[in-house]
Amino acid sequence: IEPMLKVQWFVRMDELAKPAIEAYKSGELRIVPERFGKIYLHWLENIRDWCVSRQLWWGHRIPAYYCDCGEVTVSKTAPDKCPRCGGTMTQDEDVLDTWFSSALWPFSTLGWPDKTPDFSYFYPTNLLCCGWEILFFWGVRMVFAGIEMTGKLPFKDLWFHGMVRDENGVKMSKSLGNGVDPLEVIEKYGADALRLSLVMGNTPGEDFRFREEKITNCRNFCNKIWNAARFLLMNGVPGDGGSDGDYEFSDVDKWIISSANRLAREVTEHLDAYDVGLAAAKIYDFIWDEFCDWAIEMSKPVLAESPAARYALRKAFLAAMRLLHPFMPFISEEIFLALQQAEPTIMFSKWPEWNADDDYPEEERAINALKEAVGAVRSIRADMNVPPSRKAKLIIAAASPELLEIYRRGEGYITALAAASGIEFAEPGGPAPENAVSAVIPGVTIYIPLEDLVDAEKERVRLLKEKERLTAEVARSAAKLGNKGFTDKAPKAVVEEEMKKTEEYKEMLLKVEEALRALSAQ
Repeated sequence: IEPMLKVQWFVRMDELAKPAIEAYKSGELRIVPERFGKIYLHWLENIRDWCVSRQLWWGHRIPAYYCDCGEVTVSKTAPDKCPRCGGTMTQDEDVLDTWFSSALWPFSTLGWPDKTPDFSYFYPTNLLCCGWEILFFWGVRMVFAGIEMTGKLPFKDLWFHGMVRDENGVKMSKSLGNGVDPLEVIEKYGADALRLSLVMGNTPGEDFRFREEKITNCRNFCNKIWNAARFLLMNGVPGDGGSDGDYEFSDVDKWIISSANRLAREVTEHLDAYDVGLAAAKIYDFIWDEFCDWAIEMSKPVLAESPAARYALRKAFLAAMRLLHPFMPFISEEIFLALQQAEPTIMFSKWPEWNADDDYPEEERAINALKEAVGAVRSIRADMNVPPSRKAKLIIAAASPELLEIYRRGEGYITALAAASGIEFAEPGGPAPENAVSAVIPGVTIYIPLEDLVDAEKERVRLLKEKERLTAEVARSAAKLGNKGFTDKAPKAVVEEEMKKTEEYKEMLLKVEEALRALSAQ
């Protein structure tokens, strides 16, 4: 194969680049994330003339025409004859660079150069979203082409997302065979789970690895949502209509309404900043943690007799479905239709906005304090391997009368959720009870009599056996990792797994030793 020299057509870029640079520097064009703005300027401020000739069969043919007499004409329309000799002219066989044609996309699809209704209405638009690897190939070129051809920027915001790579961080390609068929993933996990997994936890502009366990987690989240909706339906929630003024809300009702209200504001702010990963994570945490793990559990004892509790749960859950809809459109639509009859589709429903009437900061602080207390007690019980069926008395000492009143008011919630046999309230500054384990949270100390949790001697024997087992495991694993025959010959993943197990054994051993010291101190 011998290279063949051929005339190539170029576009002079100096004049085209200047308005594109000014648009960014003046703030008329916003680039997200901001760091890509430096790359944008680097490309344009160091730009060279652009070779647009391509030796391809498909594309827009270069509008250059040649005559045997040597005349060359560039024209929007094919000339009838050579302007010099009157002979026949032949069009250049090359086509324009694909990116040249693509740069015309924002306006050529709307009927440009004619002033069509579509062009007048849709141009310019608000946002271009694309992968960071085509920042220059497409993003920058659309900007200067739009300004040159129409006199206007094609869009106000230019948002770059990261690329999906395989589980080893390698770029997916047909030649490597490491691509993933989304239809197969959807068949196995569902479209909603796949959509959420590609968004949640990802930083704007950063590449991320495709991991099946992440999709599994998102599929489990779908199950969590279905179960929450099913619980509401089983308890007659759709039948409760009316408005906020028709009900007398409890602290828990106000807390979940206020939490959903705050969620609407936070999600909207993140979406406005194009931080969709954080927006999705906020919705995920609210539904899984706030709504399912706390609001439903706290409302269960009163739900059958309390229309206010049913109304509050329904209101918060429907708001969450509206916020979830851009990320998981199918499940949110199905549940929205099941929980209300006023609107035929969630797509006609108004986007949730922060409402001062739904803001209950005092109740939020109170319920969050109760959640901290329950969490602290559960942590102690888990560390000491206390069976769920074994109830224990709690002694709560608050630092102020105001805090003490919050815990008195929430006594029923704590008793039910922390597996307490009863609760005593100690005055602030009083002496600590003897033979009790304690948990300290802001402004409050919670004591649990040790005898209510475990048989001290049996627990000591159990912990000593566990210490002996873990010590042996740490020694075995350390010896294995100290063997060069193993570390040099074993696959890297196997060695890393062994190192991970060693750290886990050491961490477990430390906890067992702490528990033994706590027993000895009693």
